[in-house]
Amino acid sequence: MKTKFVYIISLLAVVAASSCKKNFLDVTPTDRVSSEAVLGDSLLFEDYVINRYLGVKLQDKEAEGTPPGFGRGFEYSMWSSITDESIYNNDDNTWVIQRGQLAPENTGMAGTIWGRSYRSIRECNYALANIGAVNMSQAKRDLLTAELKFIRAFRYQDLIRNYGGVVLVGDRVLTLKDSLGGASLFARSSIKDCINYAVSELDAAAAKLPVANDGGSWALGRATKGAALALKSRLLLYAASPLYNAGTWQAAAAAAQDVINMGIYSLEPDYGALFNNPSSKEIIFERVYAIGARHVCMEISNGPNGYGGWAGNTPLQNFVDSYETKDGKDISDPSSGYSDQNPYVNRDPRFYQTVLYNGASYRGSTVQIYTPGGKDSKDGPSNWNTTKTGYYLKKFMNDAYPIDNPWNVAGLQPWIYFRYAEVLLNYAEAQNEAVGPDATVYSALHQIRQRAGMPDIVAGLSQSDMRTAIRRERQVELAFEEHRFYDVRRWKIADVTENVPAYGVDVSVVPANPGGYGYTRKVALSGKTFLPQHYWLPIPRAEIQASNNQLQQNPNY
Repeated sequence: MKTKFVYIISLLAVVAASSCKKNFLDVTPTDRVSSEAVLGDSLLFEDYVINRYLGVKLQDKEAEGTPPGFGRGFEYSMWSSITDESIYNNDDNTWVIQRGQLAPENTGMAGTIWGRSYRSIRECNYALANIGAVNMSQAKRDLLTAELKFIRAFRYQDLIRNYGGVVLVGDRVLTLKDSLGGASLFARSSIKDCINYAVSELDAAAAKLPVANDGGSWALGRATKGAALALKSRLLLYAASPLYNAGTWQAAAAAAQDVINMGIYSLEPDYGALFNNPSSKEIIFERVYAIGARHVCMEISNGPNGYGGWAGNTPLQNFVDSYETKDGKDISDPSSGYSDQNPYVNRDPRFYQTVLYNGASYRGSTVQIYTPGGKDSKDGPSNWNTTKTGYYLKKFMNDAYPIDNPWNVAGLQPWIYFRYAEVLLNYAEAQNEAVGPDATVYSALHQIRQRAGMPDIVAGLSQSDMRTAIRRERQVELAFEEHRFYDVRRWKIADVTENVPAYGVDVSVVPANPGGYGYTRKVALSGKTFLPQHYWLPIPRAEIQASNNQLQQNPNY
């Protein structure tokens, strides 16, 4: 049974191992807990492990606004806004990436991944090196060790999928002195070796982690066997993909099947409600935020300006066009009935649960993006928060929470890292690539589409056509969940998808048109560009310099 667990930031810090002669300047810090205290108290040590889920916030100007934890969930600009899914309305360090200006000296919102990941790995290594000295039962020691291995593997996943082959530090607890030890410390391993290392850590973690959170010390947001296997599934899917070319599709399919075979996860009946239900049986691993606790609430940061919102991550027309009509036809199909002058009728139901558009019902009113006069247009209040794309985000939003001044209400907001639908899509993709579109591939897709209220995929597809169908399904089903950025890169199609202009739509009052409005496609953000080197992020210049220029940069940066 799952129970609620709200993370509390403990004032835990690893103090330096060095010591000096006692004198009148020696004082006991009051803003941290000593390493001796942490290692001398099993409860404090467990708190230290819990805080490794929260991660770190680097104390530099570049990291301002970067949240703790595994991702940027619920923090101003989302990862979707450096893809063809959305743009961040007021930049927030995203436009430099969208415009192809990414450089080691200018990494935008992506600049903290390298540093925070290696700091977290060091913290995990410190705990693993010292857990044997902590007085606790062997069962508890095994569980905390498994959690630390999971967290460490998660951090390596973040490094691998952003930079390719990275430095494997093993179990070493590196210090500043070690950094002077020579080039071997900074040698980057191959992608294959990095993935193999992370997968071996996940196998070890899965063997000791519980099958399900069962209350007590195990609660929402902490690792389970399913979380470890789901991360393994994702890593092996990436490994088999064209950009990585470091694994097999058969291994990826088998890893996804292992999660399916657990038999404890299922699709949430209501797609829209899933993202506000921390206890859903679809969720495999998540972080649960308390409203107002170290994050910007989704409702105010992304809501329409006419409702008091800041617009935030506004969906692109490029993304909106990916939704089929309700009968399963592409909008480019002449028989679909789609009209660009009445574009929001009879679309995939997930569209209405993900995007707010002109005429959408929302919070007892109607979204008005049209000009002149629409309350959610530039003619409305706080017009600096008006969408540049003609759309607002609906997914993740909880209508029970206020938009204006939301921080003083009680409630929880989940950010999902792994859910069952992703595993089904992982399996469908890997199995199709391994053996072709067999019955199990169709079954995995049909489960997802039936939940959404969409018709089944037509029978008799070729492997290539099924590949196209699976990729579209990932685009729609997993929208805004930090998949698209990595999917288009691992498929090696980002040079196509990310070089299409960032389109939006202007809405005007045209009484003669169906619905009474006219829709004109526009470029919402100029200069959208993707270059070959952008398949991987650049390692920040400061990290290269800190290695005495011994760390190898990614090509063409």
